[in-house]
Amino acid sequence: MIFTKAQTKRLASQFLPFADAASDQLPLGQLLRLSLFQVSVGMATVMLLGTLNRVMIVELSVPAMLVALMIAIPVLVAPFRALLGFRSDTHKSAIGWKRVPYMWFGTLWQFGGLAIMPSCLLVLGGDVYIDIPFAGEVLAALAFLMTGLGLHMTQTAGLALASDRATDETRPRVVALLYVMFLLGMGVSAVIIGWLLRDFSGIRLIQVVQATAGATLILNLIALWKQEIVFPTTAEERAAPRPSFRAAWDDFAAGGQAGRLLVVVFLGTLGFNMQDVLLEPYGGEILGLSVSATTFLTAMWAAGALIGFAMAARWLKDDINPFRMCGRGLLIGLAAFSAVIFAAPMGSNELFFVGAGLIGLGGGLFSVATLTAAMTMPADGLAGRGLALGAWGAAQATAVGVGVALGGTIRDVVNAAVSTGAWGEALNDPSTGYSVVYHLEIALIFITLIALGPLVRAHALTRNDHATGETGKIGLADFPT
Repeated sequence: MIFTKAQTKRLASQFLPFADAASDQLPLGQLLRLSLFQVSVGMATVMLLGTLNRVMIVELSVPAMLVALMIAIPVLVAPFRALLGFRSDTHKSAIGWKRVPYMWFGTLWQFGGLAIMPSCLLVLGGDVYIDIPFAGEVLAALAFLMTGLGLHMTQTAGLALASDRATDETRPRVVALLYVMFLLGMGVSAVIIGWLLRDFSGIRLIQVVQATAGATLILNLIALWKQEIVFPTTAEERAAPRPSFRAAWDDFAAGGQAGRLLVVVFLGTLGFNMQDVLLEPYGGEILGLSVSATTFLTAMWAAGALIGFAMAARWLKDDINPFRMCGRGLLIGLAAFSAVIFAAPMGSNELFFVGAGLIGLGGGLFSVATLTAAMTMPADGLAGRGLALGAWGAAQATAVGVGVALGGTIRDVVNAAVSTGAWGEALNDPSTGYSVVYHLEIALIFITLIALGPLVRAHALTRNDHATGETGKIGLADFPT
């Protein structure tokens, strides 16, 4: 049987995941190729926050405080994502490229940071011929800074390019696909890198990390090849002054509920991520789970996140209000942290694993919903999509870093206090510190729901105005999803 083009497209949309994210402007093959930059970003994220974290502390015997400072460096770069996005919005070149130069130079920074990182870490761990004071600390900080800067630059420009090429109808599914590719990049690279480093040595570390750098360069080259449409510009157009970042930011903030969206992103991400460094220790210390059992928590979280992405793609295809979907993710987060809290007094490992899966599900819905709102920002005026996506990424990445630091600090401070008996005998338990953090996350989710309310209302009113043909000022949530 020979299928027509229309029949083939219909079958693909029914049976191939995210096939309906494609459009005439961005065919499926080009979309999948473009999404490879998310794989490289996921790979670098695992390397920075997972693999090298463990290698520095365990194999290289680097003090944990120094490791935490190194890992925090990419987070310190995150607030500059808004500026990077704005620069890609206003970049001027003879052939008319805006996003590709930033993806390329971000790739070079990311590649360079990973390429020099293993040697820098070996110096940090004391494997030196000439002992120069603070050489290891400076070199490792430089490697982490380069990798973090390249990671943020590549992701911001890549998301903006995908948003530019997608249509209003397909943009929400493009968001979900890019997030899934990021998650797959993290999962697959974590397994491969962990397997390659099972027999650790300095030479093996250099080989694996530099191979990761090479894979980053190859993946991103494939991703950006012939992706941006060329619009040649004249010398007069290139000589025209750029708008200032301050003016563009004021234009962005005046475009509707932009500031409130960033508050929602920051608070919600903080609420979901304070537990990042605590979930596995909680399972091992409080519930008595084995190392292999606590490792399975990551799989539960990832499975929940994938389900969340699939649900988000389906709901956005049905033209759901993205802010309502964001609210659903937050409500699932409330149930998730409640399950984790009650797992200890009830002695239920099953409830704990369910809670871990629900954290991934709620967090996935929340991330896709807020990213969709940012990607459907207006591309007109001084504030383009690069600025909007950069602001979203800056708020999210900063919240992740702050949340991880706060979660670990609060647990340690609370447990130190209760161990002295100052809070009473009933609370003199190792689970108290964890419980305080989880209760704070629930409080943050409630605060995020309060901040989200006006966005839901504004989006609904805007849709009603469009449906009745009324006109008015166009705001952040006015654009179709």
